[in-house]
Amino acid sequence: MPTPPRPARPRPAARAVPVRRRRPRWGIRAATALSVTVLAAGGIGHAVVTGLDTGIMRVDPFKDMKNRPQAGHGMNVLVVGTDGRDRITPEERTLYRLGGAPCHCTDTVMLVHLSEDRERASVVSLPRDSYAEMPEHTDLTTGKEHHAHPVKLNAAYAEGGPGLTVRTVESMTGVKIDHYLELDFTSFMRTVDAVGGVRICTTRPMKDAYTGLDLPAGTHELNGGQALQYVRSRHVDGAADLGRMQRQQRFLAALAERMSSGGVLLNPVRFREVATTMLGSVRADEGFGTDQLLALAKAMHGFTPASSEFVSVPVGDMSFPVKGIGSTVKWDAAKAQKLFQSLREDRPLAPAPTGSSAKAPKALVVDVPPRTVRVQVYNGTRTDGLGRKVDDALRGTGFDTTRTPMTGAGPERDRTVIEYDPRWDRSAKTLATALPGAELHPVEGRGGTLRVTVGAEYRGVTAVHAEDTAHGPFEAVTGDRVVCP
Repeated sequence: MPTPPRPARPRPAARAVPVRRRRPRWGIRAATALSVTVLAAGGIGHAVVTGLDTGIMRVDPFKDMKNRPQAGHGMNVLVVGTDGRDRITPEERTLYRLGGAPCHCTDTVMLVHLSEDRERASVVSLPRDSYAEMPEHTDLTTGKEHHAHPVKLNAAYAEGGPGLTVRTVESMTGVKIDHYLELDFTSFMRTVDAVGGVRICTTRPMKDAYTGLDLPAGTHELNGGQALQYVRSRHVDGAADLGRMQRQQRFLAALAERMSSGGVLLNPVRFREVATTMLGSVRADEGFGTDQLLALAKAMHGFTPASSEFVSVPVGDMSFPVKGIGSTVKWDAAKAQKLFQSLREDRPLAPAPTGSSAKAPKALVVDVPPRTVRVQVYNGTRTDGLGRKVDDALRGTGFDTTRTPMTGAGPERDRTVIEYDPRWDRSAKTLATALPGAELHPVEGRGGTLRVTVGAEYRGVTAVHAEDTAHGPFEAVTGDRVVCP
């Protein structure tokens, strides 16, 4: 159990084989919960909000709960995503690879923290396969009494529903849950379409034979079904579930941007249409209703992607064996405790931008982290000091320069040229993004150090950052860092 938090201040009023596919993991449904609060941020009046909660199915996850963590500051919402493919049409099942029978399970678990001043939303992804110590309980399916025992986190819902899920997460995190939202992915496909789709940027092709995802590098407008493929794909790269959670977080940021900039918040008719669709598959506790939506509407005016921050719980062992359970995800106990203590104390997880970075132009997203790209700069002009200037500028945006710029041989160059070994072509593209107008010249045998010869038409260095760059002790990232430029 994490260290007990300080006393609270008074709160203000308010599948891997063709035959047997792996169950989809519906991170997209978790976006619904965060989106409800974002939609409320436009100052929507009581007449528009009233009645929206009538379609919400109610559960009581807090019934008979004892020995709960002490309340911290701000609001904590536990968001879980459950399977609802039985409501998908046969055509959509085929198109979006949604075969198989629905299950009584949860595949996505997120802890959403809204700051006490309602100016920040922190989203913490909890891996579904996390090693958990489940409290003693009665199995809802069999009626059997169970003593406390180790499980994977997603087993809590299967054995004890919302109540056991809340108890397990509170026990693991030491964070008191204020509200519970359980979401079905089916209506969310309609919700994404209702807001006009979302814009996703990828720096490299993404293809997953199991979900049908097939995106070339670039910018894409995804409809509801395509967004579903994007967030459930886990065979895009070697990152598996961690990579999937990062894509879910990137999607949440993109959804927040679309709703805050696409007119949804300012148009009562569109707001009600989207909110009605969104809330059509939600199960929530009795305390989450119209008053909460209206309070958030007043408190969160001006919410943007920069107001959100995303992080996955720190992991110590991705393959922790447990007898009778198999491989689990073991948290880094020390780092996780600090993370959840920050939530209880209502502190930001991502570091605040410095004065200079806050005023700097938005960095372009690249495939390879600049810090991994080794660069030797040559001055190909007659301008004294230009090589040093370029070396400093590249190092300033994160590239691993030699810090010893040299003078290029031969006549003065007009164009800036990047020479690279074809084996480092992705690194070369990252460097070219930072040097607008530069020419790429492959040179066999050049090795891992890229060579930049600066020409007279040099236009300066553009700031870049890797797609999944995160900062701070918890490697959190703000939403404005992961949406399309």
